[in-house]
Amino acid sequence: MRLRLLLAAFVVCLCFASDQTYTVDQLTAFIRSSIQLKYSDKQIAAFLSKVKLSQSLDDRTIEDLQGNGLGPKTLQVLHELRDSSAGLSKPQPKIAKPAAPPIPPPSSEEQGRILEEVREYAMNYSKSLPDFICTQVVRRYYDPSGQESWRMEDTVTARLTYFEQKENYKLVMVNNQMTDRPYESLGGASSQGEFGSLLRASMEPKTHTRFEWDHWATLRGRRAYVFAYRVAQLNSEWHINWQREQDIVTGYHGLLYVDKATTTVLKITLEAEDIPAAFPVQEARTTLDYDFQRIGDRDYLLPLKAVVRMRHSHFLTKNEMEFRLYRKFSAEAAITFDTTPDALPDDKTKEQPPK
Repeated sequence: MRLRLLLAAFVVCLCFASDQTYTVDQLTAFIRSSIQLKYSDKQIAAFLSKVKLSQSLDDRTIEDLQGNGLGPKTLQVLHELRDSSAGLSKPQPKIAKPAAPPIPPPSSEEQGRILEEVREYAMNYSKSLPDFICTQVVRRYYDPSGQESWRMEDTVTARLTYFEQKENYKLVMVNNQMTDRPYESLGGASSQGEFGSLLRASMEPKTHTRFEWDHWATLRGRRAYVFAYRVAQLNSEWHINWQREQDIVTGYHGLLYVDKATTTVLKITLEAEDIPAAFPVQEARTTLDYDFQRIGDRDYLLPLKAVVRMRHSHFLTKNEMEFRLYRKFSAEAAITFDTTPDALPDDKTKEQPPK
């Protein structure tokens, strides 16, 4: 790639070495790319000495270029170009495109209708799912420095069976090596509730969840309403467990992404608040993305990826869980485990500006 860049720069340099005339924008673009490619001050000055301008070069443009690291020889040639082009017309000012007007939020009545539909959807989500099997891949990271310099701990692959609205996990591989260990033997941070209970717990009327409009977003190409929400500790059912010895229930807040076309949930985030100072875990955050998956002859909105992050003193942990290869559950259904699937690309879960 660097060789290609150097060859491209060389072609550009040859063009500048001719007697053609250039605009101020073309001149500045050439200088910045030459500095970036580490051409010497002498080389840049030699090329510029053969350049003719069709517009006047002013001191402000030269000063801006100095911020890129101009050498003295190049600066001298630019001063000469400034003087020789003084009688030419000035470059036309660049007119910025007007920003698109912000999309107005839904009315308060519309927001109430949307949230009521989402609540009904969340209450019936688990019942709407078919029996299925899928692959769960968990990539576990840690960082003892607290600076998010992540180190890979291991990659865990499990077969997840969803039957009669209950989840069952069977550990299959650790670091691409087959294993017969029980799933519970893994230890470390873990998460449950991706298949409905987490969503339902945040939407149940008894939680008295407070919602307010936040913004519009685009997620996996779909326009989404985004609501901020908060669940007080008194009404919460979110447990944080430390080494299966200590357990607390905390309040939490986050964002809820709702598909505009279907009023189904595309993403939910949770962040614990007011964790007791004496509890070992001082930060806990979860992000869960849903996407449409084909099972049998229908598409269902199912977990795509969950990220669970925790902090104990300066020690950070991060679990990235992906749900892949969904299949309808039957006696004949099977998933072949040879190697762990590649990680999902970031654009699958990254929020985009509203379009």
